Amino acid sequence: MERGGYVYILTNINHRVLYIGVTANLRNRILEHKAKIYPNSFTSKYNCTLLIYFEFYDSIEEAIAREKQLKNWKRVWKMELIQKVNPNFTALSSDVYD
Repeated sequence: MERGGYVYILTNINHRVLYIGVTANLRNRILEHKAKIYPNSFTSKYNCTLLIYFEFYDSIEEAIAREKQLKNWKRVWKMELIQKVNPNFTALSSDVYD
């Protein structure tokens, strides 16, 4: 049985840092980032807790492939991708809690 997956981008309050991740359960993963349950992680160190972008894929393998692709992009390309759907970099966390 295949499970779907999400690719997501987090940032900090200043929007200076971008973190790209992949997960099968976006809601729980965002809660983990916000709670900083991994205190030595990149997201904890740089306070990346604001969800500003996500994509859903029917399989986790597709999501992983997309994550790898995005991680190889230049920052300007990532910013353009985010701005297409979220021009104000509004935190989207409430979208995944509903």
